Order: sequence, then structure tokens, then C-alpha cells
Amino acid sequence: MAEDYCWLMRRDLSQGVPAIGWPTGIQLTHYHPELAASVHHLMELGYREGGGRVPALALWQRQFETDPEYDPDLCFVLQDAEGVVAVCQCWTSAYIKNLVVHPRARHQGLGRALLMHAFKVFQQRREGFVDLKVLEDNLRARRLYESVGMYAVRRELVPA
Repeated sequence: MAEDYCWLMRRDLSQGVPAIGWPTGIQLTHYHPELAASVHHLMELGYREGGGRVPALALWQRQFETDPEYDPDLCFVLQDAEGVVAVCQCWTSAYIKNLVVHPRARHQGLGRALLMHAFKVFQQRREGFVDLKVLEDNLRARRLYESVGMYAVRRELVPA
């Protein structure tokens, strides 16, 4: 069986963060329990394409909302007229846990805008940097992260 690797990537927050341009019709909000089913569904879509898996809704919601690093103000949700189109779930440790954009809303700059928004929020919280992990073979995501100033810190074996 082949081993999977991921990269720990980092963004230095002492660097400036460009202004965010949200596309027309997109509304930024924060996670709240009423959005759990929609956010969970989007996570399932994202993991289907990017590897990994998401637990069933009730378990996912319980694990998410009771995690010691959970803060609803750090879970950014984008909605359009049809519903949730993107989520950036961050932990209080200045770590981006998940970033998912709905397939129907890709190529509008939503992922980039959510990353920039997260960077600004963590700058305001006086964090020095933001980290995330990305699967080594997820080249599309790695290119996005590199394009917003993130760089590889180390390669890690993904636990089985």
C-alpha cells in the first residue's frame, strides 16, 4: 500500500494582506448550528474530490462544535441565493482546518478571498502566522495556497 504525504504550509502574517473583493451576490457570515447540514454537505463534496472523509452529520457537528479550538467567529461561510457555496473552518491556534468551495461556485476567487479574510482576522488577533495541511497530490490547492503567500514548512506522513 502506498503511503500518503501532506505538506504543512504557512503564511507569515507580518506581510501585508491585500484587500478582499467579494463577488456580487456573495454574503459572508459565520457558522451557526442552523447551517450545520449545509456546511456538512459541502465538506462531503470537498472530501470526495480531495481525499479523506467526513463523519456522519450528527457526529461531525458534535465533534466540530465541542472541539477545544472551536470558535464560531473563525468558521467563515459564504452563501449565495442558492445556499452555502464555500467554507473556511479555522481553529483558535491560527490553523486552517478546512477550505471548501462548492463545484458550482469555483473559479470566482472564493477560496482566495476566504484565505485573505482568514489572514486578516488572524492578524487582528495578533497571530504571527497561519498554518494548514494539504495532501501532497492536491496540486490545485497547493497552487492556490502558494499564490497567496503560503510556503511549505515540512512534509509529513498522513496517519493511516
